[in-house]
Amino acid sequence: MGRRRAPELYRAPFPLYALQVDPSAGLLIAAGGGGAAKTGIKNGVHFLQLEQINGRLSASLLHSHDTETRATMNLALAGNILAAGQDAHCQLLRFQIHQQKSKNKAGKAGSKEQGPRQRKGAAPAEKSGAETHQEEIEFSVENLQAVQTDFSTDPLQKVVCFNHDSTLLATGGTDGYVRVWKVPTLEKVLEFRAHEGEIEDLALGPDGKLVTVGWDLKASVWQKDQLVTQLHWQENGPTFSNTPYRYQACRFGQVPDQPAGLRLFTVQIPHKRLRQPPPCYLTAWDGSTFLPLRTKSCGHEVISCLSVSESGTFLGLGTVTGSVAIYIAFSLQRLYYMKEAHGIVVTDVAFLPEKGRGPELLGSQETALFSVAVDSRCQLHLLPSRRSVPIWLLLLLCVGLIVVTILLLQRAFPAFL
Repeated sequence: MGRRRAPELYRAPFPLYALQVDPSAGLLIAAGGGGAAKTGIKNGVHFLQLEQINGRLSASLLHSHDTETRATMNLALAGNILAAGQDAHCQLLRFQIHQQKSKNKAGKAGSKEQGPRQRKGAAPAEKSGAETHQEEIEFSVENLQAVQTDFSTDPLQKVVCFNHDSTLLATGGTDGYVRVWKVPTLEKVLEFRAHEGEIEDLALGPDGKLVTVGWDLKASVWQKDQLVTQLHWQENGPTFSNTPYRYQACRFGQVPDQPAGLRLFTVQIPHKRLRQPPPCYLTAWDGSTFLPLRTKSCGHEVISCLSVSESGTFLGLGTVTGSVAIYIAFSLQRLYYMKEAHGIVVTDVAFLPEKGRGPELLGSQETALFSVAVDSRCQLHLLPSRRSVPIWLLLLLCVGLIVVTILLLQRAFPAFL
């Protein structure tokens, strides 16, 4: 038997590097490209319509936005505004969807002219000459402001992130500087050196605190440009005197059932490749004190990307060797694992949000994770609902079992009971 494969949702005509999900419109946004090299590989941002068809989640190309010679390496989404990292620049894009009902003569149904996309399942005309109502979808993408965000000798924006109310945008790259910009004007409001070397990832909390991780093995918490604290994941976890680790990713997440609760999650990987690689680690942190709560090994495959579900319930991981995993955030227990789902480095993962059209698209599954890789494929990873028996029902069953046992004993040994 062959290896079990995750469903392939979409295959792009270029390598995929970044992924976002718009829950309000049910859009999956995948981006990438071949860069400026004259290889014939295009660059673009593809907008995919997510739909439930015959009980299965599917994706179809709704719109392709050409980014010319610039490959998109990272994305952030705020409403209908995308922040795209393209080489040393950040480009803001605004997309809009217009749905209109129009009247068409049924006699024109056989026309070869290609108009706007027609919604699947539209009713055909019953007789010639009858008027039908079709739903036209008009999709437009507008280039807004663009600004250079990295100034090293080999500049590259590596990460972009909106704040909680989408008024500010933080960027980080190979020069080690964090720069914060107003949205949508991209006026710079803050700039400071966060790391000696590349910034690998950053995360903005709802209270304005910023967490950055870099190639200098440090993870730092900032309030504007002032250092609040450094993270030390090994204080209550494993220690390896001969194996330096660096932080690969950081993400804030809600605490389920606690509206004001906040957790920070980080991934630690070996700084150098070894013949016998040591394990990588996941750490959960208190979002206010930034003290480590729990650290667990997440295997020997090097982690490449991290995502937290909207409710803070699940963590999604991708690896350099193409594997994808889903963990429960509270205990850091692995619930799902697909070995070498892509067979090459997973560049980004994103959960289907629990709001908007999310529940409708999710169906009976507990969560859905999307992954993209350099192999140009977008895959779907579903976690079936875990059926659990409520505690009150277990107690009721135990009481009933005890009662039945006593009655049977009374019948069998009436003289002794």
